[in-house]
Amino acid sequence: MPILVALNKVDKPNANPERVKQQLAELELVPDDWGGNTMVVPVSAKQKKGIDDLLEGILLVADSNDIKANPGGKVIGTVIEAELDKSKGVVATLLVQNGTLEAGDVVVAGAAHGKLRAINDYKGKPIKKAGPSSPVAVMGLSDVPSAGDLFEVVGSEKEARAIVAERLEAAKSQSQSRKKLSLEDLFSKVQAGEAKELNLIVKADVQGSLDPIITELNKLGTGEIGLKVLHAETGNIGNNDVMLAAASKAIIIGFNVQADVDARRMAEKEGVDIRLYEIIYRMTEDIEKALKGMLEPDLVEKILGRAQVLQVFSASKFGKVAGCKVTEGELKRGAKVRLYRGADVVYEGDLSSLRHEKEDVKEIRQGYECGVGFKNFSDIQPGDALVCYILE
Repeated sequence: MPILVALNKVDKPNANPERVKQQLAELELVPDDWGGNTMVVPVSAKQKKGIDDLLEGILLVADSNDIKANPGGKVIGTVIEAELDKSKGVVATLLVQNGTLEAGDVVVAGAAHGKLRAINDYKGKPIKKAGPSSPVAVMGLSDVPSAGDLFEVVGSEKEARAIVAERLEAAKSQSQSRKKLSLEDLFSKVQAGEAKELNLIVKADVQGSLDPIITELNKLGTGEIGLKVLHAETGNIGNNDVMLAAASKAIIIGFNVQADVDARRMAEKEGVDIRLYEIIYRMTEDIEKALKGMLEPDLVEKILGRAQVLQVFSASKFGKVAGCKVTEGELKRGAKVRLYRGADVVYEGDLSSLRHEKEDVKEIRQGYECGVGFKNFSDIQPGDALVCYILE
């Protein structure tokens, strides 16, 4: 499938298009100005720069690959966005890419389905049908589909329900079977012929640390499995690092850095192994043992819940207490806790006290407010983010 990359936000002062092109090349999407086949168009959506070049590029790619739509063919397209409106129900914006969509059609979009009650054009005017390249707003779906989901028209609502049921079952099975590539199971995958190369993404606090780490890592590798550093730079581990690791089946190695809150959440979802070190020798030792199948199983961090600090108050018995609202999962007394201030970890230790409406509780669930105390720590500020976890 032909791919065209719109390189957005080039108007920002810290924009680095060449670095992005390097990352694309590492994913085997070599830019055309580097001699590859992937067209890369710099744009700025905010300043509306490069839009004409992008549209021209789309036409060029479509013409060169003979991509044409058939108004009389099977109706397929993509969900642009969707929301639940209080008065209208589910409203989804769709882009018709083939065929002609009509009011009354039965549509399947991701895990949503339904018979279309109404179709509006991009101006909000009701229409009866829409052909290829038409953006439309539709009503009648059972659930809110996700942006990027593909949609299609099927013969009946019974068929639609069967397709959705099959997709939900497949998604459940995939979720249960998903397991991250970790250093511990690397050797077994090599023996089974499932892995031939260990891909690494390395993040360090300063360049003076990064250079010797790369030097030491390049000395590793065995006859059965190679080692490749896909990306190395200074700074905390962020979402882009996790996305690259997920796409390339890499492990992220951090030296004297932390993983951002969002990055940890994404890593958990995508099954990306993040390993943090403070001693270079320990890092290279773990990787060398993993390559030889000698690394002992490591404890796995399981996220129990997350909370936001709303206010801070003092209690004679507990000292400083964080007044929190649980935003996800649950908090448990005695579990481990990590307190973030922005991207920085300001505390990591035990959750020593947990209270709800002046009563000591063992756990507190999502949606409830509570008072949280930390062992030997009082530098708490409103706006701090809390992650509760266990090791198993």
